[in-house]
Amino acid sequence: MRRIHSLIAMVLMCSLFLFIYYSSLSQPQAQFHRPLTGVSANTISAGHSDFVKNGEKYSIKNDGKMDVLTHVPGSIPGVPQEGFALSASFRESIPQNPAYWNRLLHFQLKQMDNKQSPAGPEGRNWSNCENSAEQLRTNIHDFSQYPELHKIFIRGMDCRDPPILIDQPEKCRSNGGKTFLLFAIKSTPRNFEQRQTVRETWGREAVYSGWVKVRTVFLLGTTTQDDPNLSRLLAFEGRLYGDLLQWNFQDSFFNLTLKEHAFYRWALARCPNVSFIFKGDDDVFANTKAILAYLQSLEPDKASKLYLGQALISASPLRDSKSKYYIPESFYEGGYPAYTGGGGYLFSGSLIGQLYGVTVLLPFFPIDDVYTGMCFSALGIVPEKHDGFQTFDIREQDRANVCVHRNLLLVHKRSPREIMQLWRDIKNPLLLC
Repeated sequence: MRRIHSLIAMVLMCSLFLFIYYSSLSQPQAQFHRPLTGVSANTISAGHSDFVKNGEKYSIKNDGKMDVLTHVPGSIPGVPQEGFALSASFRESIPQNPAYWNRLLHFQLKQMDNKQSPAGPEGRNWSNCENSAEQLRTNIHDFSQYPELHKIFIRGMDCRDPPILIDQPEKCRSNGGKTFLLFAIKSTPRNFEQRQTVRETWGREAVYSGWVKVRTVFLLGTTTQDDPNLSRLLAFEGRLYGDLLQWNFQDSFFNLTLKEHAFYRWALARCPNVSFIFKGDDDVFANTKAILAYLQSLEPDKASKLYLGQALISASPLRDSKSKYYIPESFYEGGYPAYTGGGGYLFSGSLIGQLYGVTVLLPFFPIDDVYTGMCFSALGIVPEKHDGFQTFDIREQDRANVCVHRNLLLVHKRSPREIMQLWRDIKNPLLLC
């Protein structure tokens, strides 16, 4: 009789386990489509509700399947109600001329100076945010001659509020203690090998020296219509490693600026007290130990205004239409403010709120590292050059020299195999340099 009772209990337990398991598989999106607020589902009434978080107003509407977060225009973190004070040097660095981006910026500044709310697109409906072709042809005389990728970018310049598909709300709150360094790595859905390499080497989450907490997130958009649908694999990867952030926009070179803006917003809500942020690509080799040693050596004044990397001081737009970095003259005219190479750079976590506020004001720009430099310039912060950042690689004859890499903070770019080998060699206690 006991055997029969035990068998019945085992069958019931297995049935319950299978029911829970298959129920979770049937709702992969609902698990990850969480609002960026930390508000539990119990506080959201059927239909919709409004609330304020970090000084911003949000609206939550339920479509019958999931809660969808929408930003409502209002006060923006890091931007005082009376207006955002941009640095005088930034205003002067962007000439007033007929180029489209220049006109957009100076119109925004005029609105701000007149104590009017900036006419930014923040809060526009994500499904209906594109500029019309007629509007763009009216304001850009040669718009029809632009490359197709540029046309797509400019049509979507006002699309700034993408829904988040995979979130990590506890990233900076888990295991107690304040996050010292957050690795925010730009990746794409298909780059699993690169992400796994980062996880197993320099981006491994850990607590160093007993208190220095390091956390990692990978920033992703979605695949294009011509690529296979990887959403289920990404959902599984996000559950398994707890480090994926994915928004509902196509991953592309020109959408990296949108990814920047979305990350700032996420960090404000999820990781507002992080000390430092490393922003970089998933194909760089970063020397975590050297980065932490440098950051811990900073004086408080410098640590609060840090923007560090391989600085480009006097760059200007490339006018070759075949170049990846091509910028038409009718779109932007003038030199670029100083910026760091986008392969990898460091900045202070305390600047997140102000940077997000600036990205609300400044029109998006097709090249993300240039745009980042514009945002820091708007705050009056000039990038600091550090020779340990080699975003354009080192001399060819030094690329196999482990001792050269041991003294660097970052080098770009390296294959997954090269990164694994470098990481093992640098950590080898027998290495003499």
